Amino acid sequence: MSDSKKEITRITTPAFRVSFPNVFKPKAAFEGQDPTYNIQMLFPKDPDSYDYPKEVKKFAEDISRLKKLAAKAKKDKFGDKKVSGLRNPVRDGDEKDYDGYKGMYFVNAKSKQKPGIVDRSNEEIIDPQEFYAGCWARATIVAFAYDTAGNKGVAFGLQNLQFLGDDEAFSGKKNAKDDFEMIDSDFSSDNSEEEDDDDDF
Repeated sequence: MSDSKKEITRITTPAFRVSFPNVFKPKAAFEGQDPTYNIQMLFPKDPDSYDYPKEVKKFAEDISRLKKLAAKAKKDKFGDKKVSGLRNPVRDGDEKDYDGYKGMYFVNAKSKQKPGIVDRSNEEIIDPQEFYAGCWARATIVAFAYDTAGNKGVAFGLQNLQFLGDDEAFSGKKNAKDDFEMIDSDFSSDNSEEEDDDDDF
């Protein structure tokens, strides 16, 4: 099989920021559904001008290969005919009010089998704190088209993951600086002359 054929059926993604990683234990999205391993991948819309961490920059590129992979899966399933209501696996992060999504595309990938997860040295990662929402990674993925219960679209199957570098974590919490105002540090509290006669507090 030629390299070009391999690339269009199974690819290694460019660098992406990890969001909503559920890759150590399977989880069902809704009650009654089969549990899966899944992740959201955030790809900069303009990788040429994006400020990647130094150790991640060499893995940066646009997502044209993902789009070609999705297009091939669509054609294999539906042929060249126009399919109305087809769900696109590549979505606009500006539509989401989440940390880190502005200026990004977001792409879901999932699997019923646990993905392998390794670090930059290809050593297995087993601690979820080492592969967290906000870090950088890349993945091997496949694409498949579906036509189920009136829903048509293309999705990505997750195979394996590699940690590429650290970044600010997406904690879901507000920064303490956003919750409190600065307190004037020039005041003093001297209670030495106050009487403490309320013994029944």
